[in-house]
Amino acid sequence: MDTRFRFSSDPADIDHDLVHSWLSEQSYWAQGRPRATQEQAIDASLNYAVVDSGTGRQVAYARVVSDRATFAWLCDVFVDPSVRGLGVGVGLIDGVITELDALGLRRTVLSTRDAHGLYARFGFEPLDGSPRWMVRGAG
Repeated sequence: MDTRFRFSSDPADIDHDLVHSWLSEQSYWAQGRPRATQEQAIDASLNYAVVDSGTGRQVAYARVVSDRATFAWLCDVFVDPSVRGLGVGVGLIDGVITELDALGLRRTVLSTRDAHGLYARFGFEPLDGSPRWMVRGAG
C-alpha cells in the first residue's frame, strides 16, 4: 500500500456517512441499504478503515461479523474509486487478516462477485465450488 495511507481498526476513523454512501449508493451488494440498518451493522461488527494520512480522509472500509473465537465473515469491503490501483485494497485486507489471525479463528468466509484474485493472495479458496463464496482456514 502506498505510504500515504494507513490501516486502522480505530472506531474514530470510521466515517459513518461516507461508509453509508459508498455501500448504499455505489456497491452492488448493498444498494439502497437504509442508514439505520448500516448503523446497526457497524455497531455489531469489527470495523476497519484505510485512511489518507495527509488528509485524515477514510478511503476504504471493511466489516467483519465474528464470534471472536472460531469464525468470521468478512463483508462490506469497499475501496474509494479515487484510490483504486494504489494497493489500498491489498493493504486493507492485509490489515484485516492480521487482526483476525491474532484472534486465532479457525475459519473466515466471504462472498465476492469480482475480487477472487485479491482474496486468493491471502489464502482464501472457493467454498465447495461456489462462484462467490470463499473460505480461509480449517473446516
